[in-house]
Amino acid sequence: MVLIDGTLIPTQRRTGRADRRNYSGKHHHYSLHFLALTDERGRLIWISAARPGSTHDNTAARHDHILAHLRAAGLGAFADLGFRGLDNDVRDPVIVTGFTASRAHKLTPSQKAANRVFAVGRAPVEHGFAHLKNWRVLTKLRTNPVRATRLLRALLVLTNLEVNR
Repeated sequence: MVLIDGTLIPTQRRTGRADRRNYSGKHHHYSLHFLALTDERGRLIWISAARPGSTHDNTAARHDHILAHLRAAGLGAFADLGFRGLDNDVRDPVIVTGFTASRAHKLTPSQKAANRVFAVGRAPVEHGFAHLKNWRVLTKLRTNPVRATRLLRALLVLTNLEVNR
């Protein structure tokens, strides 16, 4: 079982119109979006290529073919509600998300309790991102996705060495 989540790495803005796609309307800053897989202890296993900050978790997972790779490896993943609807296989789900409420459908007390347990089980992925984002070099990151991907993958290796030490 692995944990999957997406995060935004804030970047310094380049001038020009081409950079507008890196603007995250939700967070009101320029950033790059990354997906990462962690194990149950929060150690980073894999990090995706950089995408514009406006990319949704579900969209990035579809483009990276996360579902097919997890199914081929025989792995299952816990994910947040950003990945809801990615895996529609009811009999053999690969990506498991929590329960959602709507105006017409309120959560039952047992569903709320299940979401709390699920959130506790997903906490290590947030710790993995926290270890990765502690590197000061990320404050100087520009919005070039190729360079950012190379840097983040190198930091992935260094983070794992530092955490295991």
